[in-house]
Amino acid sequence: MKRSDEAIETLIVHGDHSLDPMTGALSPPLYPCSTFAFKTAQQGADLFENPMSGYFYTRISNPTIDLLRKKIAILEGAEEGLAFASGMAAIHAVIIALVKYGENIVISDTVYGGTYKLLTEVISKLGIEVRWVNFLDLDEIKQNIDLNTKFLFVETPANPTMIVYNIALLAEVSHKFNIPLIVDNTFMTPYLQRPLLLGADVVVHSATKYICGHADVVAGLVATNKSYFEKILTVLIETGGIISPFDAWLLLRGIKTLHVRMKRHSENALKMALFLENHKMVKRVLYPGLQSHPQYNLSKSQCLDFGGIIAFEINGDIEECKIVLDNLNVFTLAISLGDIDSLIQHPLTMTHSSYSKEMLKKAGITPSMIRLSIGLENIEDLIKDIDQALNKAYTLVKK
Repeated sequence: MKRSDEAIETLIVHGDHSLDPMTGALSPPLYPCSTFAFKTAQQGADLFENPMSGYFYTRISNPTIDLLRKKIAILEGAEEGLAFASGMAAIHAVIIALVKYGENIVISDTVYGGTYKLLTEVISKLGIEVRWVNFLDLDEIKQNIDLNTKFLFVETPANPTMIVYNIALLAEVSHKFNIPLIVDNTFMTPYLQRPLLLGADVVVHSATKYICGHADVVAGLVATNKSYFEKILTVLIETGGIISPFDAWLLLRGIKTLHVRMKRHSENALKMALFLENHKMVKRVLYPGLQSHPQYNLSKSQCLDFGGIIAFEINGDIEECKIVLDNLNVFTLAISLGDIDSLIQHPLTMTHSSYSKEMLKKAGITPSMIRLSIGLENIEDLIKDIDQALNKAYTLVKK
């Protein structure tokens, strides 16, 4: 049986690596070195001619990092993978590799706040036009594509509103115009959603989140085909946004439990979302696993499960949100997501505070919105914790 024919759970555990060929070690070895010696002068010359054929400097390649690159490629069904020092470094490299001065990119109007800030404060200064579009409206997307458009970029589900976009339809649109579709797959991971198999061309991850799973690494990953790989690799090498070998090793360790963790995240999140839907202090719950979600059927067909992120709006404003956030015992008030710990934050004043008022309205990010990253704790403890915090806010509202 070929590794590509194995189930995703088996690929998560093994990838293309089972035993270290030199020692038989079950755990992949860590190579925390910057420089590798040449055996001969000719080997050195050959490696500079073909840098990816061996090892001589970790900014170019490293055995531990290469295992991670191959692992994400296998999990996403890609030809190649790349590893970066952060998710933002990965997104930046993809953009710089595919777009130049005078060209434009079409982006979903709801993305992570860091991505928004990168595009508005860095990329736009390079003479690259960023076009923010409602990706639920295919006609609007088509109207914003011209001869200078170089790709479509989407997060699905969107951060923090949990809008789910149809990857296959977006791929059809992008390919009709001969441009790639880039998908940020951070929320779903390759266990729950595999965008390349649905027609996307490039997948990016903030591996800091679920792929790591333990809040001890900042990293980014890209999976794509050989043609885009070469372009993105050049940017990675020449700008130096590389992951450290140690962080790559930690990610290889974290990935091995990805499927087990994602099942529990999803199971807990659905129970929490169902509870929140019936709470007197909650106005609206945004979770793709609820039948009330506008893209519930799409989520069922596009994803293996619904993930661990929930957004909800309370019957109140920022001050009431602060009461909820300040009165929790099990949840941790912190940004980021995908950890084994449950996290809570306020998008408007935290992760998406860089959004303009116009973009906040366009994206549907309201003052009363709270985002949860549901962890692996006992779900009854999580529900009790959020319930008592919501009840405190409700009591003050009633006064």
